[in-house]
Amino acid sequence: MSSMKKRAELTNLIGMAQAQYAYTIDDGDFYDWPNFFADDCFYQITSADNFAQGLQAGLMWLDSKAMLHDRILSLLEANVYERHSYRHILGQPNISSIDGDEVESETSFMVARITREGPTDLFATGRYVDRYKVSENGAKIMKRIVVLDSSYIDTLLGFPL
Repeated sequence: MSSMKKRAELTNLIGMAQAQYAYTIDDGDFYDWPNFFADDCFYQITSADNFAQGLQAGLMWLDSKAMLHDRILSLLEANVYERHSYRHILGQPNISSIDGDEVESETSFMVARITREGPTDLFATGRYVDRYKVSENGAKIMKRIVVLDSSYIDTLLGFPL
């Protein structure tokens, strides 16, 4: 298989995984969110400045699938948030490297926050900096760093982006 064809197939595979990921969050089925990740995974939300400087600080830091599950259980069963939902708009994944069954990519995103009693606002923009493990069963996220364009979030960041 040619390098160009392989890259196109991987872009399509990751694009489909991204679309399902966003749909799951936007549809409010947060219990399924951790299933997009490998068992040994990492998830971080940070600012573009922190990312550019290689700083470890972030708004959210989860370093295992168990922590992702705990985050969702806490959000849905222990904490109380204003009723709202998200709507993701995703760019095309850009494959930056392929190493065997591991693929690194970046995908731009915009997320609107919809409140039931109020307005729809642009909530966040940025990019997903990802490492996927791909197989014939699909693509699982091994590492996702959500790099926000702005370090300012106008409300509590509770749900995953």
